[in-house]
Amino acid sequence: MTRRILPLLCVVFITMLSVAQTVDVTKKTGGLEQFTLSDIDNITFGLPGIGGNTNAVSAQAKLNIHSQTGIVQLLISDIDSVFFNDAGTFAYFRISQNLTEFALSDIDSITFDNSIDSTVYITYNGSSVTVENPLDSLGVQVNVSGANVTVNANSGISNIRYALSGSTSDGMFKIYSDLRLELYLNGVQITNPDGPAINVQTGKRITVHLAGGTTNVLTDGVNYATPPNNEDQDAAFFSEGQLIFEGSGNLTINGFGNDEHGLRSDDYIEVNDGNIIVNSAVKDGIHTNDGFFMNGGIVHVTSDGDGIDGSDGVIEITDGVVTVLNSTLGNIALKCDSTMHISGGTINITVDGDRALGLYSKQDVKITGGTLNINTTGDAVLSASGAGFDPSYCTAISAETNVQIDNCNITINTSGKAGRGISSDGSVHMNSGTLTITSTGDGEAYTNQLGNPDAYHGPCIKADANINLVGGVVTLSHSGDAGKGISVDGQLNIGNPVSVSSISITTTGNPITIVPGSSGEYAEAKAVSADNAIVIENANMTISSTDVGLESKISLTINLGVINITNSLEGMESPGININGGEIHINASEDGINPTFGFDGSQYDGSHLTINDGYVFVNTTNGDALDSNGDIFINGGIIIIHGPQSSSEVGVDVNGDFVVNGGFMVASGTNSDMTEGPVQSSSQYSVLLRTNQVISAGTLFHLEDASGNNLVTFAPTRQYYSIIFSSADLNTGTTYRVYTGGSSTGTLKDGVYTGGTYSGGTLRTSFTLSNIAQTVWF
Repeated sequence: MTRRILPLLCVVFITMLSVAQTVDVTKKTGGLEQFTLSDIDNITFGLPGIGGNTNAVSAQAKLNIHSQTGIVQLLISDIDSVFFNDAGTFAYFRISQNLTEFALSDIDSITFDNSIDSTVYITYNGSSVTVENPLDSLGVQVNVSGANVTVNANSGISNIRYALSGSTSDGMFKIYSDLRLELYLNGVQITNPDGPAINVQTGKRITVHLAGGTTNVLTDGVNYATPPNNEDQDAAFFSEGQLIFEGSGNLTINGFGNDEHGLRSDDYIEVNDGNIIVNSAVKDGIHTNDGFFMNGGIVHVTSDGDGIDGSDGVIEITDGVVTVLNSTLGNIALKCDSTMHISGGTINITVDGDRALGLYSKQDVKITGGTLNINTTGDAVLSASGAGFDPSYCTAISAETNVQIDNCNITINTSGKAGRGISSDGSVHMNSGTLTITSTGDGEAYTNQLGNPDAYHGPCIKADANINLVGGVVTLSHSGDAGKGISVDGQLNIGNPVSVSSISITTTGNPITIVPGSSGEYAEAKAVSADNAIVIENANMTISSTDVGLESKISLTINLGVINITNSLEGMESPGININGGEIHINASEDGINPTFGFDGSQYDGSHLTINDGYVFVNTTNGDALDSNGDIFINGGIIIIHGPQSSSEVGVDVNGDFVVNGGFMVASGTNSDMTEGPVQSSSQYSVLLRTNQVISAGTLFHLEDASGNNLVTFAPTRQYYSIIFSSADLNTGTTYRVYTGGSSTGTLKDGVYTGGTYSGGTLRTSFTLSNIAQTVWF
């Protein structure tokens, strides 16, 4: 006959007399029922709800056999049946078609409960190991050889905890498991001279808990023994499955294995807490196949290979502190083939290897939060290619598609030869945040792949497509030879009508000679260089450069903002320069604003400068303030020009037409034969006033009408011979008086006095305006 013990029995006690003839069953309700063993054929276990009992409680999970030697736990789901021998002295448990025998005289009682003691304690004691395994009878086998521990878990139990503690200098922990598990590192130190310290051979999820207040140290050997079945085991801490780190303890990994990593998962790694230090690794410090995720904790990596390699997966960092020290040729601190996204935390990277990289992704690098500090000292490396060489650069942030910056703080220092700050094969886009890049490495001349003389150099920001600096604060400084602030093959867009980008760029390096001679070729330390258009919608921009401040090979358009070029060889250079608004100050040693296609400066080339509105101040020492190889159109705005000291340079030099249709303009100049005023086709009156006698620097030039109304009072910075003036206040048939010297009580800005009273000057001449563009000698 069969007796079915349903889960409504909370506890079952098997009470043994000397001959063990009866079984006493205590029900959950407190009732007692006694059975004679000779009457029991076997005992089976079933689920509740049989026979219409749909409201029965859920099944108990575990059967505990209590004996004088301990407790044996069996999962009820694994027990097919229980039966007794004819003498009533032995009980047989059929578990997965296997029989397990218990002498009834050894059994005190059997209990049922829902809890399972699922912690296996493994304590290393030098050359030996102590194991406490309550799951031995449930399919968890722990095999020990010296201090080498191998676990085979086929229990069907999820999240078994393996608590590791103690120390060994010649041991390891290896596990095979059918389900997910937890490694509880409780102050364990394992050194394995011939393989990984921890080796997880399961593709399931592994939670690694670093016990608070503990230090755990894992060290592998230089040469690994051959694993069984060609198992993968290429790290001091290796796992086939996902590794998820929790707990506030410390984990130190010393990777010495030849061609091995420090920490590796063939799936992904997630760090939520803890302090993980990879002191060394011959290959990557941390290597995953499917991504690296960090939401908290501290990770510190020093390695000969890459620091953290997410392989085909992503790298996502939302919080925590990551520090990577990398000094090896060509390696990368943080690397992945998919998107890299940093939205929080602190990232500290030091890269010393030549042509090494800080952050690198084959797709996008997105930095939308957090703080990044990246220092690179590696040099660019020339590799033989084609008829010459191809340079590879040491770069702080590199992406094969795009770089996105928003709501973060990034500080980059590069000091190696031609070191780069940010480099993108696609575009660089910044909405907000703070970006500071300081570069000191020199560029050099070389022979390129086509066999032609060339130069390589390291811009602070380089993009093969576009650069969009919509908002935020950008500070770029480059002191290396030919070092640029911004270099873009596509278009540079700065600000938008509702967002101001604050940008400061300083370049102080020398030019690199590519082809010597007066008509030779040079690579210069320009602040901004764009192969396509530059569009400044709205910016607060300060530039200091030993070469050109803003250069575009297509066009330069300024719509709004404040642009202050405090020092430059040339302030702005482009075939088409359009100023529609904003406030611009330019100080240049040569040309201030230079519309040109870059051909011979004496020929008309169709370039142009068009000023429709805004405020433009240009101060040049040895060049033309406005120098157009094409035309100049002044349609509005305020233009103040302090021209050069002496001939042959002038305040305004134009190969085509100089057309004034509106605005206010005053420009001082020299006595050069190239001095010229606007053309007769202009629609607003202007006058070119000239003298053969030099007027010393700072001496006021004053123009008023016959009634004494002030049109302009101007104090040129340098000595001058000529003044170009145009204003809507000039009218034909009106008589005007020209004064020099004297003083003004007005408000001075950029050499022009407004308001106040002019007095004490010397009348030089008077004239009546009769032409749209008139020349007057005084």
